[in-house]
Amino acid sequence: MLNLVLFGPPGAGKGTQSEKLIANYQLVHLSTGYILRNEIKNQTALGLEAKKLMDDGILVPDEVVIGMIGNKLEENKNAKGFIFDGFPRTTAQAEALDKLLAGKNTAVTMMLALEVDNEELTKRLLLRGKDSGRADDSNESIIRNRINEYNNKTAPLKSYYTAQGKFHAVNGIGSVDEIFTALCKLIDK
Repeated sequence: MLNLVLFGPPGAGKGTQSEKLIANYQLVHLSTGYILRNEIKNQTALGLEAKKLMDDGILVPDEVVIGMIGNKLEENKNAKGFIFDGFPRTTAQAEALDKLLAGKNTAVTMMLALEVDNEELTKRLLLRGKDSGRADDSNESIIRNRINEYNNKTAPLKSYYTAQGKFHAVNGIGSVDEIFTALCKLIDK
């Protein structure tokens, strides 16, 4: 089973590349944001618990998110693999994901990190903000703060997956196809 963690700061191209990887390797996309919204919409026990917390302005705890991911793994038992998007974001989440996957006799195959320098990310996000009208992509100081937040909070994950021999950095600057080819070369090794 091919289980990928796609990693990168805002504007690195994760959305574009994950679509191509999903199509190429027939993976199930596990976006924690989407799963959370879906569980709430379907009023599952975990969804109702998450909604109550969110309504109170409290972050949804890792165990609730892991529970939701576990449900998705169960629903897709015959999948060729999964691409994790937006999760894990901390070492504790990575450890919980490893434990969950081990219980299903599988593991994270690799973490693919799209690396793009901060100036390029800022340019891309400002451009995306013009095209999409997203407020969070239109303000340069907010963008720089999001990039710094990403760099500070997710750096330990690089160490976590490097220690397991699963971390692979990919240059996120180039054409969509060049980056996709580089990702596929790593996966196909």
